[in-house]
Amino acid sequence: MNRTTLKVAGESGMGLLSVGRIVAKVLKHMGFYVHSDREYPSLIKGGHSNLQIDFDLKPIHSLSREVDLVIALDRSGLMEYLDVIKKGGVLVHGYERHHLIKDLHTKAKKRNIKLMYLPAHTIARSLGGSDVMVNMVLLGLIWRILGFSLKPLEDAIKKQFATKPELLKIDLKCVQAGYKPHELKKIPQYKIPLPKKVPKTLLLDGNMGVALGAIEAGVRSYFMYPMSPASSILMHLADFSHETKMVVKQAEDEITAAQMTLGAMFMGSRSFTATSGGGYDLMTETVSLAGMTETPWVCVVCQRPGPATGLPTWTGQGDLNMVINSSHGEFARLVMSASDPTSCYEGIQHAFNYAEEFQIPVIFLSEKTIAEAQTMVDVFKSKIPIKRGLVTGKNLEKLQPSDRFKLTKSGVSFRWLPGTSEIGYYGNGDEHKEDGTLTEKGPECAAMYDKRMRKMETLKNALPAPVVYGVKKGADISFIGWGSSKGTMLDVIEEMKKEGIKVNYLHYEYLWPLKEKPAALFFKENKKVHILEGNHQGQLATMIEAATGLKFKGRLLKYNGRHFFLEDVMEYTLKARH
Repeated sequence: MNRTTLKVAGESGMGLLSVGRIVAKVLKHMGFYVHSDREYPSLIKGGHSNLQIDFDLKPIHSLSREVDLVIALDRSGLMEYLDVIKKGGVLVHGYERHHLIKDLHTKAKKRNIKLMYLPAHTIARSLGGSDVMVNMVLLGLIWRILGFSLKPLEDAIKKQFATKPELLKIDLKCVQAGYKPHELKKIPQYKIPLPKKVPKTLLLDGNMGVALGAIEAGVRSYFMYPMSPASSILMHLADFSHETKMVVKQAEDEITAAQMTLGAMFMGSRSFTATSGGGYDLMTETVSLAGMTETPWVCVVCQRPGPATGLPTWTGQGDLNMVINSSHGEFARLVMSASDPTSCYEGIQHAFNYAEEFQIPVIFLSEKTIAEAQTMVDVFKSKIPIKRGLVTGKNLEKLQPSDRFKLTKSGVSFRWLPGTSEIGYYGNGDEHKEDGTLTEKGPECAAMYDKRMRKMETLKNALPAPVVYGVKKGADISFIGWGSSKGTMLDVIEEMKKEGIKVNYLHYEYLWPLKEKPAALFFKENKKVHILEGNHQGQLATMIEAATGLKFKGRLLKYNGRHFFLEDVMEYTLKARH
């Protein structure tokens, strides 16, 4: 691998996030491809956090488990990552009592890791700064070790802190002091080739992709009760609300957010909500109501590990079964998943189109690592037409009340907005006849139930097939997965090419109703098919096996709150391909 990996580690509140974001932006503007993500506890301040940045001359879509350089802002950061630094790597720190840490230097020497101590606290205070500005001192040193010119970094810092001129002066002095430290006589220096051009790309996270996609989809209202890792969607849309004139409201709980979304969609305003697993639990009665009244409803579920509060600031793929099976009764629904900021941007637009065209709830699954990881994607160019599926114009004059829930072969009936026609109907949460009036007669209830369930087959036929990446068939080893697994697999495919190993990957973005035929064909054309999922049960694997009668050769599952690192899949691939 030619990528370089940098990790900033310390307590929450020590400025590691601002340092990491500055570095990522500078590298992007220099022309490098960047992928970054952070790990942090569910504390406002304290605890142990880190932000990792991988960068390369070619596109990358995931993080490496092994790190080249670490900036340790505190003692915990100094100790935590000594074992993940590559042999010959560098650890920069400012912990004054490092000589008291047992075996620190012995362990570093054994793995040929260079420990670079700089009295950053003393330097920061001598320049008029506070202990928080230790991050700037150490950033200057690491930038010197990377072998980059200081000017791009200084320019980025000026832009970041332009509204705080007094602090900006001190920050620049701290970075300059770290870049040319009088206290160090010998500084190791990487020789990293510089990009020849700067690609036209965006550096953003998945939640920003969702927000931008929602704006493009014509969303007029957004309701949410904050719950990590979905909360920043609320902040992004609130920031844009003056420009877009979108109604953005923080509800008092998830039940209210779900109900307001349903009411807005019923009246014709494109609206959605977002939450995580625990919040979605509270929304499920509303989801069931949407299924009965055949009202479009869209919800983004940013997954984190459960059960209960679980790991609220970590990632996982454990909610697939929940969103497919939750809510009482049986009704048609669509479950989609995101994999990166582009799929977030495009997927949320498709979610609204499917919700309105088929008059169903749509659950759009994301994950903490998708929601918050920053990665580089091509500038959004796709123009996805808005499809509302509404009766409009002169066709409104031909309507009858019984048209609203008319028994059709496709399961989809006419839908028009309240007030657009003189013809009304009942939006009934009880079982009902074609005009919405209540019925409890057996034949009528069964006919209406069948009508709603026919949407599943109609929807399934309309959905895109999953996509194969890598060689189309005849791979040495194959994988099927969904969500964030895609990014890791794209990198694995490229790395395995260097080893002469053919790898391919079938990626599902539309998970329910399940299109099982592409999976069956993938099994037929590849001898060794494995599943890659971030949960304990292999939820997608179980669905595919039940639908096809086929069995996976193996299951690579991860459920400790961490995403799949590149090496996780590479090591598994090398063992399992034989």
